[in-house]
Amino acid sequence: MHSHVATPRAHFDIGNQQAVEALQALLGPDLVSTRELDRAALAVDASHYLRIPDAIMRARSADDVAVAMSVAVQAGWPLTLRSGGTSLSGQALSEGLTVDVRRHFRDIEVLDGGLRVRVQPGATIREVNARLGRLGRKLGPDPASEIACTVGGMIANNSSGMTCGTVANAYRTLESMTVVLPSGTVIDTGADDADARLVRHEPALVQVLTTLRDRLRGERFRADLERRYAIKNTMGYGLNSFLDHDRPVKILEHLMIGSEGTLGFVAEAVFRTVPLPARTATGLLMFDSLDAATAALPHLVGSGADVVELIDAASIKAMGADAVDVLPPGFVVDRQASLLVEYQAADDEGIERASATGGEVFAGLQGLAADPELTRDAARRARMWVMRKGLYTKVARNRPAGTAALLEDVAVPMERLGAVCSELHVLFDRHGYRDGVIFGHAKDGNIHFLVTEDFAGDASMRRYEDFTEDMVQLVLGQEGTLKAEHGTGRIMAPFVRRQYGDELYTAMWDVKNACDPSGILNPGSVLTEDPHLHLKDIKPTGPVRDVIDDCVECGYCEPVCPSQHLTTTPRQRIVVQRAIAAAEQAGETHLAERLREQETYDVIQTCAVDGMCQTACPVQINTGDLVRTLRRENQSKVLDRGWKVAADHWSTVLKVASVGMTVVDKVPTPLVRGALGVARKVLDEDIVPQLTSELPGGGPVRRPAPAESPQAIFMPACVGTMFGTDHACGTGVAGAVRRLATVAGVTLSTPDGIQGLCCGTPWKSKGLPSGYDVMRERLVSWIVEHTRGGELPLVGDNVSCTEGVIVALKAAGVHTVRVLDATEWVAEAVAPRLPVVQKARLAAVHPTCSSTHLGVNDALLMLAGLVADQAVVPDGWRCCAFAGDRGLLHEELTATATRDEAKAVRQLDADLHLSCNRTCELGLTRATGQTYVHVLEELAARVDSAVGRGA
Repeated sequence: MHSHVATPRAHFDIGNQQAVEALQALLGPDLVSTRELDRAALAVDASHYLRIPDAIMRARSADDVAVAMSVAVQAGWPLTLRSGGTSLSGQALSEGLTVDVRRHFRDIEVLDGGLRVRVQPGATIREVNARLGRLGRKLGPDPASEIACTVGGMIANNSSGMTCGTVANAYRTLESMTVVLPSGTVIDTGADDADARLVRHEPALVQVLTTLRDRLRGERFRADLERRYAIKNTMGYGLNSFLDHDRPVKILEHLMIGSEGTLGFVAEAVFRTVPLPARTATGLLMFDSLDAATAALPHLVGSGADVVELIDAASIKAMGADAVDVLPPGFVVDRQASLLVEYQAADDEGIERASATGGEVFAGLQGLAADPELTRDAARRARMWVMRKGLYTKVARNRPAGTAALLEDVAVPMERLGAVCSELHVLFDRHGYRDGVIFGHAKDGNIHFLVTEDFAGDASMRRYEDFTEDMVQLVLGQEGTLKAEHGTGRIMAPFVRRQYGDELYTAMWDVKNACDPSGILNPGSVLTEDPHLHLKDIKPTGPVRDVIDDCVECGYCEPVCPSQHLTTTPRQRIVVQRAIAAAEQAGETHLAERLREQETYDVIQTCAVDGMCQTACPVQINTGDLVRTLRRENQSKVLDRGWKVAADHWSTVLKVASVGMTVVDKVPTPLVRGALGVARKVLDEDIVPQLTSELPGGGPVRRPAPAESPQAIFMPACVGTMFGTDHACGTGVAGAVRRLATVAGVTLSTPDGIQGLCCGTPWKSKGLPSGYDVMRERLVSWIVEHTRGGELPLVGDNVSCTEGVIVALKAAGVHTVRVLDATEWVAEAVAPRLPVVQKARLAAVHPTCSSTHLGVNDALLMLAGLVADQAVVPDGWRCCAFAGDRGLLHEELTATATRDEAKAVRQLDADLHLSCNRTCELGLTRATGQTYVHVLEELAARVDSAVGRGA
């Protein structure tokens, strides 16, 4: 057994300083960083490996990448291209320079009415499909990680998924690409002169490609290669390129698919798209055994099923109570297995036909443990899919502390799948992986298995090594592939020779050496001569903080984070905490201090604590909770006391703030910004705000408006006092809510005491516990008293404040009060009683992080539909990161977070710009130059126009 080599999270070698300085001299120090925080943040991907790079480069263009490659070639400096970093096989890690090709490579251009799409590597599959979906199209590959998986990763790993199989994956749907080779040659493979350009600039490469083409097409290799690539196969390089294409440029283009950045950089690519199914029917089949389930596969595939997902008994058991809704009543899981089957069609007639065929096949299947089910009901289908899509979440959340969740994938000919699954369970038992589960894309003979390992020492490493060896023998003995869709990476690179044999393995090295003769691109990924590479650079997984210990560093959180293109992401914030803890544990106090200094802005100050990361996280981590904790730990006691005084006298503070904003609104903006700029430098940029010209004067002070026999208690937010509005309804959202209620004949009451209330979010988000405790106690007492313990609902008029109230009540142990945002309340209780109003043509709608958390986006869009013929959420939407006062303290955070959405808004040319939270409206107004207002203000104004002021 080869002793493993773990990489400490706090081990920062000085690296190739000469190469770093050369690159900085060419591109500038702003693009090339050696800060410990930056290096730690990109030292991991979603695998169980870790490598701390020498430096991080944020490339702005293909030319920048070419410059970096040139320096790397001259210095013999390893270079890894990194986009989403969701890789499960360790292929996004670097031994030298990590080049980020995500932040500045996110362009998407829809072509030919959606039949094709041109896209850069930093765009996620979900972002691309959002553009295509409006045209009834989508990308062919559909990996489960589509929320975070970028097109760069899709290309690098030849991603597939549940439905695309081997006919609509990245390899099959690619039309052309722009490739940057280590030599500096740039080839647009779709250009008319692409072949001539390749021959002119890379004659040696062309010679290797043509020689291999002619040799591999011979009788000796053709049948073998056709067999190997008849199933999903991302192990090694795609040698099927030599069979499928004649021209050297097309061979090279397709070799880039699945090459994991080891041959060159794909700066952009054009893909053919596939139809987006309009109708779907889903069936759940329960079988007596795994063998019975796999025996049914040929019949189901023959019926035209688009999806056939295998879920073994261990997986069903792992789902626990979450499976009860789906399983037949009283069903006891023992040794059964299930297949989740789906039929897709373009219209009702097509799905009727497919469902009828599926039903006939279901009726003839042997070994069923329960009556088969096939449904088009959306709610029932969603519950069925929990059995499959919720599995990774369940196992990852329930894994023992300090362990890593290892998700592997293999593929075998479909007829051999049952034997392989059965033998895998034998291997789980033999090696002590009692929690092992099997699931996957049975239609393609492609299964995933998930086990947990702690990598705590030689015993666990020996177990992992022995299990891997047995698994390799099993899969290769069944003529399968060790990687079906996750890429080879460093985890399976040592086994490429065993899978393909010496001659095909040598052909792969010929490809590598022809494209990258210096061997600087992502060494160790895809090909390696180190038989123990998969046992080195193991990622430590020890506990650090309860709030983040469940994190598997998958990166799903990153695309929804508003600071992702400015500083750090939720995953990176967690990785930095782990690096600090490792430094402290190793006695590296100076390193820990440097990381803490660097995290002040990158981790703490520029986090919007919006919680959107939780909506994407498979283990439900809200990194905002971590940042609030860090703020509390680092907060000045003087500031905490000052904000406690503010809480004690909140009514007065609000009056002063309103008057102050009104005064400032009359003073020329440059004078205000100049004075505040000086104060920010003297005091702290995270304390003193910066004001901009779009900020309004103060709003009306809140006053009690009690009523007899109310149907709800209304709590207008204090932010309406701080920031007024110039909207035609004239009274802000609080007045709009009251006006709408009056027209609808609904009685609201705002009891005395409202003057000094706040939801508490300003104190909570800043980590100021003393003031928060004071405000929460006052708030909860007022709510419980006036809702009579929950007999009446409470309505809030700014959605982030509504969420803050819910959080405060929950923290106080009050669960009897129903709290509604005004958007939801008006949609439910008021809108049906309102008159029809005159509509605008088009409304651009900005949902907020809080409206997303509270599930009221549908209500927001419904209300927008009352005032506009069409209501659209623009492409690029995400949390605006104004976050109370973050947008005043750090303008660059909101500017970065809203850049994509602002671009889309400008292209929409909408008549109305609507949201449901005052500070978000201010942030979007600043970003777009268009005045955003609360949807209820717009509705109230139009209702007034319809009924007249005297109604």
